[in-house]
Amino acid sequence: MADAPTGDGVVSSKAPADFLKSIRGQRVIVKLNSGVDYKGILACLDGFMNIAMEQTEEYVNGQLKNRYGDCFIRGNNVLYISPLA
Repeated sequence: MADAPTGDGVVSSKAPADFLKSIRGQRVIVKLNSGVDYKGILACLDGFMNIAMEQTEEYVNGQLKNRYGDCFIRGNNVLYISPLA
């Protein structure tokens, strides 16, 4: 994997697997191909990007639709995962 510049001009060689390990246990947003967003705590994930989340909230068109204790998302539906600030 080639080094990529970050927004501040610093070169980062962090692999995607390292990034995913670093956000485990943190609040994240998972956007699905359908446009639905899930916000919650990333409990675990596997090599297929199957995701388990806790304290999950489901957002459709930016509006809260449901709350789940645990949520499992099949990896082929995932567009991206991003940490929440």
